[in-house]
Amino acid sequence: MVRLSCRTGRKGAEPLKWQAVDSETLNQIYGEPAPASIVKEKDRLIPSYRRVVEASPFFAIASVGPDRLDCSPRGERGGAVIIADERTLIIPDWRGNNRIDTLRNIVGDPRVALLFLVPGSATTFRVNGQAIVSCDPDLLDSLQQNGKTPRSAIVVSIQTAFFQCARAVMRADLWNPAHFSEAETLPTAGQMLAEASDEREGGEAYDRAWPERAARTLF
Repeated sequence: MVRLSCRTGRKGAEPLKWQAVDSETLNQIYGEPAPASIVKEKDRLIPSYRRVVEASPFFAIASVGPDRLDCSPRGERGGAVIIADERTLIIPDWRGNNRIDTLRNIVGDPRVALLFLVPGSATTFRVNGQAIVSCDPDLLDSLQQNGKTPRSAIVVSIQTAFFQCARAVMRADLWNPAHFSEAETLPTAGQMLAEASDEREGGEAYDRAWPERAARTLF
């Protein structure tokens, strides 16, 4: 593991500064991409790609807006997205914290990137495209789960779709239970919220109430 240290002076730690490289330097360092990494990129979901997306219960969606970047987790057992056709994905927007950072970003800038994970598989899958936020009643009604209807849905028009090689997941040994963190060794949501809010929010009461609140508001 590489560890970095900050230079310190009388005023405490100084920010680390590194020399940036330009595009030409990167090309010199890395050379040409392997042919397989180019031909795998498609403008739609070919049948094998569709199978991976259908198997994925979890993905992260990245978006960009005028004020912030955002990368949000999304998940649902049985399939995290609905495949409308080979070029279109639909994402129900289920209950969350109402920050709606992703939705605000998409309204201002339609570019999105999705990264899908399939538990037990080292291969990940990526989709880049253009998205809209829709509140069309017919669309939302078609997305009902457990008697609940999402307040909106994200419709993604696929521009590029491709699988990512397994090296990152292999290096992380991501799905090996022997390396799973024990929950009691990590700060709880209530503890982190209390620290972030200078004890105004969170704490033990938050943690005690969370499991029941989460169960009531999954959809």
